[in-house]
Amino acid sequence: MRKRLVRHGNSLALVIEKPILDLLGVDAETASEITTDGQALVLTPDRDPERGEAFRSALEQANRTYAEDLKRLAE
Repeated sequence: MRKRLVRHGNSLALVIEKPILDLLGVDAETASEITTDGQALVLTPDRDPERGEAFRSALEQANRTYAEDLKRLAE
C-alpha cells in the first residue's frame, strides 16, 4: 500500500485506515512506539505484558512437546 503524508498544522501525518488498525488491534487510545533504522518507520503498539507472558509460556510448552520433531525438521 502506498501512502502520502498529509499536512497537519506545522507537521505531517500518516493516516492509517480502520482495517489496518483493526488488524493491529489498536485505536486512538493505544500507546505505540515508533522506531526507525534510518530507512523505514516501525510502529509497535504497546501490548499487555500478561499477553506476552502467555505467549512465551505457550511457546516453551510447544518446544518441550515437539522438541524431537522440530529438531528433525531443522536437519
